[in-house]
Order: sequence, then C-alpha cells, then structure tokens
Amino acid sequence: MAEYINIKGQNIEVVASDPANPTVGQIWYNSTSNTLKGGGFQAAAWASGGNMGTGRYALGGAGTQTAGLGFGGYAPPPVSYSTLTEEYDGASWTSGGSMSNGRYILAGCGTQTAALGFGGTNDSSLFNYTEEYNGSSWTGGGPLNTARQGLAGAGTQTSALAFGGMNVQPVTLTGATEEYNGSTWATSPGSLNTVRYQLAGAGTQTAALGFGGTILPSPNTGATEEYDGTSWATSPGSLNTVRVSLGAAGIQTAALGFGGSPGTLTATEEYDGSIWTSTTSMSTGKNRSGGAGTSSSALAFGGSRSGVPSSNITEEWTGAAPLTVTITAS
Repeated sequence: MAEYINIKGQNIEVVASDPANPTVGQIWYNSTSNTLKGGGFQAAAWASGGNMGTGRYALGGAGTQTAGLGFGGYAPPPVSYSTLTEEYDGASWTSGGSMSNGRYILAGCGTQTAALGFGGTNDSSLFNYTEEYNGSSWTGGGPLNTARQGLAGAGTQTSALAFGGMNVQPVTLTGATEEYNGSTWATSPGSLNTVRYQLAGAGTQTAALGFGGTILPSPNTGATEEYDGTSWATSPGSLNTVRVSLGAAGIQTAALGFGGSPGTLTATEEYDGSIWTSTTSMSTGKNRSGGAGTSSSALAFGGSRSGVPSSNITEEWTGAAPLTVTITAS
C-alpha cells in the first residue's frame, strides 16, 4: 500500500489542537483526541427555520440569524396593515411590542434590541413615520423628509440610511437618499443614479448597497449601486436574475440577495464588492420577504409564495465555508 508521504511528498503533521484555518485537502493527526482529521468544504445551503406566528408580506426586517426582528407588513384580514412585531432566537419566533402605525412596504435596519422602521403605506396614506424599537417597545423618531413606500434601508438605529421608493400622489419614483442620526433625517446631496422602488438595501450609512427594483415606465432592473456616505456610484456588477421585491442581508462588500419577482423566485446571489454570483437557491420561492443577517448567516422570513399570499415560512442561510472533518475508516 502506498504511504501518504509517497503520495503527497510530506508526512502527516501531528498537532495537539486543530489548525485555526485549515485549507481544503490539508491532513493532520490530533494527538489530544487521537483522531485523523482534514480540511473539507461546506456547501452553501438554505434550511428551514421556525415559522412566524403571523404570516405576512412586505414587512420590515432587522437583526441577525439568531436574533432577528420582523415588523409591520400586510397580513390576512382582519389584521391587514400590521403593527405586529416578532423576535427570532435562531429557532422560534415570539411576539414583541406592537408598532404605533400599521403599514407595509416599509424599510428597516438595526438590531433586534435597537431597530428602526420607516416609511411605508396603508394604501390610503403614505407615511414618513419613523419608529425606534428598544427590544420591547416602539417609540416615535424623527420623520423622513420624503414620505414614501417601497424604499430600502441600511445601517443602525442611530446611523441609518433610507433611499429610493415611490410617492403615490401623483405616482412618481424617487432616488432621494436620507441619513438618520438617531433623532432626525437629513437629505443627502447624493441621489440614486437609477431611480426605483421595491429595491433591496444592505450595509451601513457610509458604505451601503442598493440593488434590484422597478423603474417606471420600464421593467425591473438588476442595477447595483454603492454609497460612500456622499454619493452613489453604479457598480459594474448587475444581478444575474433581474428582479423586484427581493430580500437582502449583509454589507456592501459581502451581500446576499434572494427571492423576489416576477412570480415567486428562489434565486440567490452573493455580491463580493464587484460582481454578483449565483449560488444555492431557496427551498421555497417567495417575494416581498423580510431579511436579516450577513452574507454567510442570513434569515429570510414571511413574504408571498405561490398560493399563499401571506407566508409565515422562515429559511436560514449558511454560506459556503471551510470546515474540519474527522477521517474514519470506511
């Protein structure tokens, strides 16, 4: 039988603890656990999470995969324009404090215990309302300068960004960008280059990402733009699947886009700061879902799916990554 040294040209390393960042194909013997181990690779995947208590679509999202927040949205009558808030702990959803104003097609950002919800509509009124969540209740914040629905958000409760969206009287789109300091919104001199609504947002106030959406009177767009705290620059990378009403997670240089319309899409894409790459699709196609987390650990919840206009389904995303495996005899 051929020996490892003759195959690979080196002996198997003996170590007391596993390497912190093993490379794929690397082999070592752990003398503490008396096991032969190697560097493997974990494929990206979506997995089912706990269902929301109330199914709804076009809701706001914030937080992480293990500390997520979903709020507002449109739920089946008699709820309709929802004020409901739910908190996710990585396994199940529980009820949180209700919003002051029921609305949908709003934007959100921040964390589970320091979130921000802003904009939106109840179909009879267009809102500039901002609400701040402290982990148990919502209180009013400074109003947006431009009331709108279908806008995107990024950042934190005290350093947020609002951009894009639609005015409804008359129906016009806006590329206006506003920055929030924890109490008031200030309009930025920078406006989106591709004016649109029902787009997705990710990142921070000074390093944000806007992508997808609908432009009028033309169709959906896959255009991607990056914000540096002053102005928007169009990225050479465009979504591979052009769509609207998609979910999002991550930061400007490591973002995730998933689901959306037309129809109820399952397509998932990763952005590395320059290009989008298609990756593992969602288990259930949906649009207008909430999103939270990072490009390697994201959460998708609620939305509309085929035959179910207000879904309560949750999916958890785990990105591709190296991993350590124990080698056993077959």
